[in-house]
Amino acid sequence: MADTFASLVDTFKNMGVARAYGTPVNLGGKEIVPVALVSFGFGGGMESEEGASGGGGGGFVLPLGVYRTVNGIPAFRPNTIAVLACLVPLVAVAGRAARRAISATRK
Repeated sequence: MADTFASLVDTFKNMGVARAYGTPVNLGGKEIVPVALVSFGFGGGMESEEGASGGGGGGFVLPLGVYRTVNGIPAFRPNTIAVLACLVPLVAVAGRAARRAISATRK
């Protein structure tokens, strides 16, 4: 069990800030730092009387945008497609809540 945990730690130790903020890149005299939302998780099972066990994990990275330096001032430039992808669930929930509120006032 300790070997499995050590293996998972080695696998996921590079996740986090190093993945969320990429290495800075200089393009045309401007410094650009990519920014992403990084999420991951894993789980495992223990042996039972039948001898069954298992585990797994996964994750995703959503590019949010970049920080760019212009004249020494950092500015965030969002990734429009990622922002829209994040807003879709919020708009859907707000629409459903509004529909329920309207139907409740009609009763």
